[in-house]
Amino acid sequence: MSKFEENLKTAETYLERFRKEGVLNRINGESVAAISGETFESISPIDLKHLADVAKGGAADIDRAAKAAKAAFPEWKVMSGKDRKKLLHNIADAIVARAEEIAFVESIDTGQAIRFMSKAALRGAENFRFFADLAPGARDGKTLHAPNQINFTSRRPVGPVGIITPWNTPFMLSTWKIAPALAAGCTIVHKPAEFSPLTASLLVEIAEEAGLPKGVWNVVNGFGEDAGKALTEHPDIKAIGFVGEGKTGSMIMAQGAPTLKRVHFELGGKNPVIVFADSDLERAADAAIFMIYSLNGERCTGSSRLLVEASIYDEFTAKIAKRAAKIKVGHPLDPDTIIGPLIHPIHEKKVLSYFDLAKEEGATIATGGTKVDGPGGGCYVSPTLFTNANNAMRISQEEIFGPVLTAIPFADEAEALALANDTEYGLAAYLWTADLTRSLRMTDQLEAGMIWVNSENTRHLPAPFGGVKNSGIGRDGGDWSFDFYMDTVNTAIATTAHKIPKLDG
Repeated sequence: MSKFEENLKTAETYLERFRKEGVLNRINGESVAAISGETFESISPIDLKHLADVAKGGAADIDRAAKAAKAAFPEWKVMSGKDRKKLLHNIADAIVARAEEIAFVESIDTGQAIRFMSKAALRGAENFRFFADLAPGARDGKTLHAPNQINFTSRRPVGPVGIITPWNTPFMLSTWKIAPALAAGCTIVHKPAEFSPLTASLLVEIAEEAGLPKGVWNVVNGFGEDAGKALTEHPDIKAIGFVGEGKTGSMIMAQGAPTLKRVHFELGGKNPVIVFADSDLERAADAAIFMIYSLNGERCTGSSRLLVEASIYDEFTAKIAKRAAKIKVGHPLDPDTIIGPLIHPIHEKKVLSYFDLAKEEGATIATGGTKVDGPGGGCYVSPTLFTNANNAMRISQEEIFGPVLTAIPFADEAEALALANDTEYGLAAYLWTADLTRSLRMTDQLEAGMIWVNSENTRHLPAPFGGVKNSGIGRDGGDWSFDFYMDTVNTAIATTAHKIPKLDG
């Protein structure tokens, strides 16, 4: 039996429970159907076949979950940081113990290659461990001295929070939002993406089996227009952490405005990778290829615009095209597969539409640009490179969110900077140059929340993660996460009997 055949057999054992039991909501420690009794179908992008019936939550389910989170909050918020640390480490241990199951389920549910999903599951455990270690100091603040006065700050969890996560690498991204919320002392109502709901049910199950009290973490499945809207409008929910599209973020902000919810948005990107002629071109090519063609190109930090110095443009883009054409597209459980099927026929249709648009706009499809007849007949798309493009084209401005790269030449540093910043987005930027002073000049002026120089996206968990412009509001990572999930309180103590103004004459 080949490794691929073995993987298929293993996946079936993990998927059997979902096909048989479906995916239920998890509220106050109980797995429950939607109050309406309605369900929706989750399909695999591999063959578009049924995976599970999923509880279709609505306003009533969100209300029930929000009340459970509110009821659990008083006890959870006063648990010591030391005890929360231990509990979150227990959750991390349990994730590691079930990492294979998580990876296989997520691979089938999302179409992502197993080579990446196995790492994503373990990264989820790392997220819990990182924030577990920060939990004992989450409430700590500063001491600020003033004449005749000492001020000291402390932090308090804001209360029940709503977490809305996307369909790309949903398990890892859920842990990235939920772990700091729990470490801060918040309780949670989580609405997973409807395209990939399976591993969210595994994650909350793992947490509760590891000892998380009932009601601290609740999961309601459903669609944005009903469950999502109800969550963002609910008065018991004090904040919304969202990862997804900018248009949805705008709606969430409007929906949360009447209840003055704070929001944290990690939105889209049209991220440039800027390659100068003096850079290590082999390493730059490796990084550019990895950041757009791994994870099916369905990543917010993907380097989807390739800006190349004109003197090496033809040579460099030919190198990228040649290598991209060799990338294996196939079944996500095949160990050799790099690009699996895109998440859903709706998204596949969107990505495919840009191939016709590129031709209409006058760009050249240097490689790819087609649907692939992959195993199962699902949502397979070839790794694609557009050349002879300019920054005014829609293929250069709109987030395609697939394995599609647009290459644009630049004449000099000034033009590279202008092109990089000429977009509504500002999530990430990648710069390749051997000139240190140039890297300092460029990074000082690039309009992006995160910039990597001579590197792909290599995350350091204590560092801030987030974007500027239409790419988001707020920062995740390290202590920045606690700034969102906690309120800072200042206490001022007089150190002398100072003169107090009298108003009685």
